[in-house]
Amino acid sequence: MLVRDAMSTLVLTIGPDHTLRQAAALMSARRVGAALVLDPDAGGIGILTERDILNSVGLGQNPDTERTHAHTTNNVVFAAPTWTLEEAAQAMAHGGFRHLIVLDGGEPAGIVSVRDIIRCWAPARQRVPA
Repeated sequence: MLVRDAMSTLVLTIGPDHTLRQAAALMSARRVGAALVLDPDAGGIGILTERDILNSVGLGQNPDTERTHAHTTNNVVFAAPTWTLEEAAQAMAHGGFRHLIVLDGGEPAGIVSVRDIIRCWAPARQRVPA
């Protein structure tokens, strides 16, 4: 199975000047654990995850004044829609993260998460006789 079969194509996109509270509210409303951050001043595409927000709050930073650009990962590992789920899972395990932005022709096409991969693999694993 390929990344394109598992990825979410409806991606939450936010800007670098959103506050962490705004980002958290949008992520919560969409029930997603990551948002794509488009910041032309920082080189393009980054990702903000729930862990980034949690780390900031854990440090005592104010989510009403902290901006996403200060917490965005910009050195992102991107996946291709033609990657296998095994390749995506290996990249996540190697990098220690749970989300991959999927690029198709250099443009964002979706996000694939560990949860997406598990959802694809779980039904197949259930059909295997014990």
